[in-house]
Amino acid sequence: MTTIYDFSVKMTNGMEKSLLNFEGKPLLIVNTASKCGLTPQFKGLQGLYEKYNKDGLEILGFPCDQFNNQEFANIEETTQFCQVNYGVTFPIFAKVDVNGNNADPLFTYLKNQKPGALTKNIKWNFTKFLVDPTGQVIERYAPTTEPSRIEKDIKRLLS
Repeated sequence: MTTIYDFSVKMTNGMEKSLLNFEGKPLLIVNTASKCGLTPQFKGLQGLYEKYNKDGLEILGFPCDQFNNQEFANIEETTQFCQVNYGVTFPIFAKVDVNGNNADPLFTYLKNQKPGALTKNIKWNFTKFLVDPTGQVIERYAPTTEPSRIEKDIKRLLS
């Protein structure tokens, strides 16, 4: 059986990181964008991270430029923007495609595990996937779902 831990992702420095490093922890995986109307969700995501990281929660951000080119071309600009404007300390990885022929395998897996209402494709920035500590994808949240509305599900995974 495939789990999230069977995947590796590219870090901002180009090195690969196995998601096995996060085994046993609940994960919130998000495709992000720095120049989107939903970008202020970084504040809520960071709030969840600060509140629950000590209990094991990891939030993994994956910048994506597939929706109206709302991400910086340079990954260093992205990470600096997130840190300066929203105090982001959770991991931000290399830019990915989430749909299409060049979709990152992780996002293909996430979409197959939890398709959207009408399509498997991710419709916009800030689609969120909640993964339990065993590596199973348990929920998909719409881009407009505020991070605070996910808190009860995170707390359930941590208890």
